[in-house]
Amino acid sequence: MTRIVRRTVTATAATAGALVLAGAAVVATHRSWQPWCRHWGATDAEAEASLPGDELLGTPDIVTTRAVRIAAPPSAVWPWLVQMGPGRGGAYTYDWIENLAGLGMHSADTVLPEFQQLAVGDSQTLGRHGPVLTVAVLDPEAAMVLRSEDGNWVWAFVLVPDGTGTRLVSRNRIAVPGASWAARAGYTYVMEPGSLLMERKMLLGIKARAERLAADPNGARTDPTPGATRVPASG
Repeated sequence: MTRIVRRTVTATAATAGALVLAGAAVVATHRSWQPWCRHWGATDAEAEASLPGDELLGTPDIVTTRAVRIAAPPSAVWPWLVQMGPGRGGAYTYDWIENLAGLGMHSADTVLPEFQQLAVGDSQTLGRHGPVLTVAVLDPEAAMVLRSEDGNWVWAFVLVPDGTGTRLVSRNRIAVPGASWAARAGYTYVMEPGSLLMERKMLLGIKARAERLAADPNGARTDPTPGATRVPASG
Protein backbone atom coordinates (compact mmCIF):
# COMPACT_ATOMS: atom_id res chain seq x y z
CA MET A 1 0.00 0.00 0.00
CA THR A 2 2.84 2.38 0.92
CA ARG A 3 4.46 1.73 -2.44
CA ILE A 4 1.21 2.53 -4.26
CA VAL A 5 0.80 5.76 -2.31
CA ARG A 6 4.37 6.78 -3.14
CA ARG A 7 3.79 6.10 -6.82
CA THR A 8 0.59 8.14 -6.76
CA VAL A 9 2.30 11.06 -5.05
CA THR A 10 5.21 10.87 -7.48
CA ALA A 11 2.86 10.81 -10.49
CA THR A 12 0.86 13.73 -9.12
CA ALA A 13 4.00 15.74 -8.50
CA ALA A 14 5.27 14.97 -12.00
CA THR A 15 1.97 16.07 -13.54
CA ALA A 16 1.95 19.27 -11.50
CA GLY A 17 5.53 19.96 -12.49
CA ALA A 18 4.75 19.42 -16.16
CA LEU A 19 1.81 21.83 -15.94
CA VAL A 20 3.97 24.45 -14.25
CA LEU A 21 6.64 24.09 -16.94
CA ALA A 22 4.04 24.26 -19.71
CA GLY A 23 2.52 27.37 -18.15
CA ALA A 24 5.94 28.98 -17.83
CA ALA A 25 6.66 28.22 -21.48
CA VAL A 26 3.37 29.80 -22.56
CA VAL A 27 4.14 32.96 -20.57
CA ALA A 28 7.74 33.15 -21.73
CA THR A 29 6.90 32.79 -25.43
CA HIS A 30 3.64 34.73 -25.59
CA ARG A 31 5.20 37.66 -27.47
CA SER A 32 5.97 35.31 -30.35
CA TRP A 33 2.61 33.54 -30.52
CA GLN A 34 0.23 36.33 -29.51
CA PRO A 35 0.17 38.16 -32.89
CA TRP A 36 -0.61 34.88 -34.67
CA CYS A 37 -3.21 34.02 -32.05
CA ARG A 38 -4.95 37.38 -32.34
CA HIS A 39 -4.75 37.64 -36.13
CA TRP A 40 -5.09 34.05 -37.36
CA GLY A 41 -5.89 34.01 -41.10
CA ALA A 42 -6.06 37.81 -41.36
CA THR A 43 -3.80 39.91 -43.54
CA ASP A 44 -1.94 42.83 -42.03
CA ALA A 45 -4.34 45.17 -43.84
CA GLU A 46 -7.36 43.39 -42.36
CA ALA A 47 -5.89 43.43 -38.86
CA GLU A 48 -5.25 47.17 -39.07
CA ALA A 49 -8.41 48.20 -40.94
CA SER A 50 -11.33 50.04 -39.40
CA LEU A 51 -14.37 47.77 -39.49
CA PRO A 52 -18.08 48.27 -38.80
CA GLY A 53 -18.63 48.18 -35.05
CA ASP A 54 -15.23 49.56 -34.07
CA GLU A 55 -16.90 52.80 -33.05
CA LEU A 56 -19.08 50.97 -30.50
CA LEU A 57 -16.12 50.28 -28.20
CA GLY A 58 -13.46 52.92 -28.55
CA THR A 59 -10.90 51.76 -25.97
CA PRO A 60 -10.82 47.95 -25.83
CA ASP A 61 -8.27 46.02 -23.82
CA ILE A 62 -8.25 43.12 -26.27
CA VAL A 63 -8.75 43.12 -30.05
CA THR A 64 -8.66 40.00 -32.20
CA THR A 65 -9.12 39.99 -35.98
CA ARG A 66 -9.33 36.57 -37.60
CA ALA A 67 -10.30 35.71 -41.14
CA VAL A 68 -10.78 33.03 -43.74
CA ARG A 69 -11.19 33.04 -47.52
CA ILE A 70 -14.31 31.33 -48.77
CA ALA A 71 -14.68 30.12 -52.35
CA ALA A 72 -18.26 31.36 -52.52
CA PRO A 73 -19.98 34.74 -52.93
CA PRO A 74 -21.23 36.73 -49.91
CA SER A 75 -24.79 35.59 -50.71
CA ALA A 76 -23.77 32.01 -49.85
CA VAL A 77 -22.06 33.06 -46.60
CA TRP A 78 -24.67 35.44 -45.20
CA PRO A 79 -27.41 32.88 -44.33
CA TRP A 80 -25.05 31.01 -42.00
CA LEU A 81 -24.25 34.20 -40.09
CA VAL A 82 -27.85 35.34 -39.77
CA GLN A 83 -29.02 32.08 -38.20
CA MET A 84 -26.19 31.78 -35.67
CA GLY A 85 -26.97 31.45 -31.98
CA PRO A 86 -28.24 29.09 -29.28
CA GLY A 87 -31.57 27.55 -30.17
CA ARG A 88 -30.96 28.70 -33.75
CA GLY A 89 -28.23 27.52 -36.13
CA GLY A 90 -25.53 27.10 -33.49
CA ALA A 91 -21.98 28.41 -33.82
CA TYR A 92 -20.41 25.85 -36.21
CA THR A 93 -17.65 25.11 -33.73
CA TYR A 94 -17.10 22.35 -31.14
CA ASP A 95 -20.66 21.89 -29.90
CA TRP A 96 -19.61 19.59 -27.06
CA ILE A 97 -17.32 22.28 -25.64
CA GLU A 98 -19.99 24.97 -26.02
CA ASN A 99 -22.51 22.75 -24.27
CA LEU A 100 -20.22 22.01 -21.34
CA ALA A 101 -20.80 25.68 -20.58
CA GLY A 102 -24.55 25.20 -20.97
CA LEU A 103 -24.85 27.23 -24.17
CA GLY A 104 -27.21 24.81 -25.91
CA MET A 105 -25.45 25.02 -29.27
CA HIS A 106 -26.33 22.59 -32.05
CA SER A 107 -24.61 23.49 -35.30
CA ALA A 108 -26.97 23.28 -38.25
CA ASP A 109 -25.73 21.81 -41.51
CA THR A 110 -28.49 23.45 -43.54
CA VAL A 111 -29.89 26.93 -44.00
CA LEU A 112 -32.90 27.23 -41.69
CA PRO A 113 -35.61 29.46 -43.22
CA GLU A 114 -37.24 30.18 -39.85
CA PHE A 115 -34.04 31.90 -38.64
CA GLN A 116 -33.29 34.02 -41.69
CA GLN A 117 -35.17 37.09 -40.43
CA LEU A 118 -32.89 39.23 -38.30
CA ALA A 119 -33.10 42.91 -37.39
CA VAL A 120 -31.14 45.52 -35.47
CA GLY A 121 -32.19 45.26 -31.82
CA ASP A 122 -32.75 41.50 -31.84
CA SER A 123 -31.05 39.85 -28.87
CA GLN A 124 -29.94 36.42 -27.71
CA THR A 125 -28.49 35.17 -24.44
CA LEU A 126 -25.43 32.92 -24.42
CA GLY A 127 -26.34 30.32 -21.84
CA ARG A 128 -28.53 30.65 -18.78
CA HIS A 129 -26.32 33.25 -17.11
CA GLY A 130 -24.20 34.38 -20.06
CA PRO A 131 -23.98 37.74 -21.79
CA VAL A 132 -26.86 39.15 -23.82
CA LEU A 133 -25.78 39.97 -27.37
CA THR A 134 -27.81 42.46 -29.38
CA VAL A 135 -27.61 43.09 -33.12
CA ALA A 136 -26.14 46.59 -33.42
CA VAL A 137 -25.33 46.70 -37.14
CA LEU A 138 -26.93 44.69 -39.92
CA ASP A 139 -25.88 45.33 -43.52
CA PRO A 140 -27.09 42.34 -45.57
CA GLU A 141 -24.29 40.35 -47.18
CA ALA A 142 -21.75 42.87 -45.85
CA ALA A 143 -21.66 43.17 -42.06
CA MET A 144 -23.28 41.88 -38.88
CA VAL A 145 -22.20 43.37 -35.55
CA LEU A 146 -23.25 42.10 -32.12
CA ARG A 147 -22.82 44.06 -28.91
CA SER A 148 -23.05 42.80 -25.32
CA GLU A 149 -25.58 44.39 -23.00
CA ASP A 150 -22.84 45.88 -20.79
CA GLY A 151 -21.05 47.34 -23.81
CA ASN A 152 -17.78 45.57 -23.05
CA TRP A 153 -17.84 43.17 -26.01
CA VAL A 154 -18.39 43.95 -29.68
CA TRP A 155 -18.25 41.10 -32.19
CA ALA A 156 -18.26 41.99 -35.88
CA PHE A 157 -18.55 39.75 -38.91
CA VAL A 158 -17.59 41.47 -42.15
CA LEU A 159 -17.90 40.04 -45.67
CA VAL A 160 -15.54 41.44 -48.31
CA PRO A 161 -15.86 40.28 -51.94
CA ASP A 162 -12.59 38.73 -53.12
CA GLY A 163 -12.72 37.90 -56.80
CA THR A 164 -15.26 35.10 -57.11
CA GLY A 165 -15.03 34.43 -53.38
CA THR A 166 -15.36 36.20 -50.05
CA ARG A 167 -13.13 37.20 -47.19
CA LEU A 168 -14.95 36.57 -43.92
CA VAL A 169 -13.40 38.73 -41.19
CA SER A 170 -14.33 38.25 -37.53
CA ARG A 171 -13.30 40.94 -35.05
CA ASN A 172 -13.73 40.88 -31.29
CA ARG A 173 -13.23 44.04 -29.24
CA ILE A 174 -13.30 43.40 -25.50
CA ALA A 175 -12.95 45.69 -22.49
CA VAL A 176 -12.22 44.37 -19.00
CA PRO A 177 -12.62 47.45 -16.79
CA GLY A 178 -11.47 46.98 -13.23
CA ALA A 179 -10.02 43.54 -13.91
CA SER A 180 -7.25 42.41 -11.59
CA TRP A 181 -3.76 41.53 -12.76
CA ALA A 182 -4.62 37.84 -12.38
CA ALA A 183 -7.79 38.22 -14.45
CA ARG A 184 -5.91 40.04 -17.20
CA ALA A 185 -3.27 37.32 -17.20
CA GLY A 186 -6.03 34.75 -17.56
CA TYR A 187 -7.38 36.56 -20.61
CA THR A 188 -3.92 36.77 -22.17
CA TYR A 189 -2.62 33.28 -21.53
CA VAL A 190 -5.81 31.19 -21.41
CA MET A 191 -8.79 32.94 -22.99
CA GLU A 192 -7.02 34.20 -26.11
CA PRO A 193 -5.64 30.78 -27.16
CA GLY A 194 -8.98 29.21 -26.22
CA SER A 195 -10.89 31.73 -28.31
CA LEU A 196 -8.65 30.97 -31.29
CA LEU A 197 -9.39 27.25 -30.96
CA MET A 198 -13.14 27.88 -31.05
CA GLU A 199 -13.19 30.72 -33.57
CA ARG A 200 -10.93 28.94 -36.05
CA LYS A 201 -13.30 25.97 -36.01
CA MET A 202 -16.26 28.35 -36.47
CA LEU A 203 -14.73 30.17 -39.44
CA LEU A 204 -13.75 26.92 -41.13
CA GLY A 205 -17.23 25.54 -40.40
CA ILE A 206 -18.87 28.53 -42.10
CA LYS A 207 -16.43 28.20 -45.00
CA ALA A 208 -17.31 24.54 -45.58
CA ARG A 209 -21.05 25.19 -45.38
CA ALA A 210 -20.96 28.25 -47.65
CA GLU A 211 -18.87 26.51 -50.28
CA ARG A 212 -21.24 23.54 -50.22
CA LEU A 213 -24.22 25.88 -50.56
CA ALA A 214 -22.62 27.68 -53.51
CA ALA A 215 -21.90 24.36 -55.22
CA ASP A 216 -25.38 22.92 -54.57
CA PRO A 217 -27.93 25.62 -53.63
CA ASN A 218 -30.75 23.10 -53.19
CA GLY A 219 -28.74 20.61 -51.17
CA ALA A 220 -27.89 22.94 -48.28
CA ARG A 221 -30.78 25.39 -48.27
CA THR A 222 -33.53 23.43 -46.60
CA ASP A 223 -33.98 20.44 -44.35
CA PRO A 224 -36.40 17.63 -45.26
CA THR A 225 -38.26 18.19 -41.99
CA PRO A 226 -39.47 21.77 -41.44
CA GLY A 227 -37.62 23.37 -38.55
CA ALA A 228 -35.25 20.42 -38.14
CA THR A 229 -31.53 20.86 -37.63
CA ARG A 230 -29.06 18.46 -39.12
CA VAL A 231 -25.91 18.26 -37.02
CA PRO A 232 -22.68 17.41 -38.86
CA ALA A 233 -20.65 14.53 -37.51
CA SER A 234 -17.80 16.90 -36.67
CA GLY A 235 -20.00 19.27 -34.66
